[in-house]
Amino acid sequence: MMKNKVQLITYADRITGQNIGALTTLLNGPLKGVFGGVHLLPFYNPIDGSDAGFDPIDHSEVDSRIGTWEDIQVLGKDLDLMADLIVNHVSAQSFQFQDVLAKGKQSEFWDLFLTKDDVFPNGMSEAEQKAIYRPRPGSCFTPMKCGDGKTYDFWTTFTDNQIDINVKVEAGVAYLNNVLTKFSANNVNIIRLDAAGYAIKQAGTNCFMLDETFGYLDNLSKQANDLGMETIAEIHSHYQTQVEVAKRVNMVYDFALPPLILHSLFNNDVDALLKWLQISPRNCLTVLDTHDGIGIIDAGPMGDKPGLLNAHQIDNLVETMHANSNNQSRQATGAAASNVDLYQVNCTYYNALGAKDFDYLLSRAIQFFAPGVPQVYYGGLFACENDMELLANTNVGRDINRPYLDANIIDKALNKPVVKGLIELIKIRNSHPAFAGEFSAQGEGSMCCLSWQLDEQTISLTVDFKLRHALITQINGDEETTINLNSFLA
Repeated sequence: MMKNKVQLITYADRITGQNIGALTTLLNGPLKGVFGGVHLLPFYNPIDGSDAGFDPIDHSEVDSRIGTWEDIQVLGKDLDLMADLIVNHVSAQSFQFQDVLAKGKQSEFWDLFLTKDDVFPNGMSEAEQKAIYRPRPGSCFTPMKCGDGKTYDFWTTFTDNQIDINVKVEAGVAYLNNVLTKFSANNVNIIRLDAAGYAIKQAGTNCFMLDETFGYLDNLSKQANDLGMETIAEIHSHYQTQVEVAKRVNMVYDFALPPLILHSLFNNDVDALLKWLQISPRNCLTVLDTHDGIGIIDAGPMGDKPGLLNAHQIDNLVETMHANSNNQSRQATGAAASNVDLYQVNCTYYNALGAKDFDYLLSRAIQFFAPGVPQVYYGGLFACENDMELLANTNVGRDINRPYLDANIIDKALNKPVVKGLIELIKIRNSHPAFAGEFSAQGEGSMCCLSWQLDEQTISLTVDFKLRHALITQINGDEETTINLNSFLA
């Protein structure tokens, strides 16, 4: 069972400048006791593909430049260890797909990959193509000429270097089974189901989060459970979808929380946040920042479904983030960078808040008091600012929030008041027993109170957004202590 403690999200190489062993040393040294688990972002071969490891050439192989499976075992010995099962696709550079390019349908790996004809054997109408949901502009099909002289339309939901897997056939099932077995044998105890919402395609639908997808997630989760692992569904979608997905897997991400906290801070208005906290899944992971951008779609309307925020509020949210970051996020978002996502703003959470230390700590406090197991991204842990140099070098929008650090940078960051304050908040979240109890939230306008109670122990966060005032109150029987959040920055 996953520990109810804060987890770190990180790449092994980008946080240390070295490898998996150096990450283990960091977590057992300067960060000893801070985290109960780590989400190790793709460590597969290669870590530096076109999508920073989410386009694996070999999903079952650790990139030798950063370590081995033995290093993974050591990292996961005392910590919860999460790894990504990239359900939807594999790299076009994989030996399997290269064999398909060379031989066409004569390849032994032909069935592993999804083509347009697999889903639309009788052809696809213009209306059917328009109905398909894709998180990026343009067609989800890429025509490629194979060695048999024929051109086939391969399904590429994300990029033409990420070829979709046919998860319904024996070859697709065997491919994912192999990865799951490898994880289970090497101390990985949590599986993040990456891009799982796109895995099932069906003619005449939008090919995203179908009824069949829910069943597929259910079965995949049970399969992982049988191997001793828990599953986390990674799906950006309407908030009601998250509630439904949560019933099918061990845990789901609360992607609505980050934009709602920003909205509350920008407008001194807690109503949308409190509405969500009343109904949000309790079996969730909470995040503010990740290796991806800051999700927007999760709080907004979708089609005829109203959102937690309306279209005008979403527009105001995005524009305020751009303004707070001095328009740096505008340079990394949408068509401004080659990594085009329709539902994300690429920016550090710290810069989205205008690099205001108190607002950043308050955001983290709200995250830690919300239901779920919190995760903190390595860039967020050290209150990193937008990496405009890396963005200029790669022109990949998400690289603005994927910095390369080293020991010297970390040492300096650990002395910043905002980082010290954040680590103190993490320790409170990890150690207070009430966080295993019952949650309640109340308030209106610019004020709210988030509380946890277990027997005679209570801990609560009371916030006045308008006055930028926040108190953490702890009660143990007749004993009461109060901490002003500002004191964490002293």
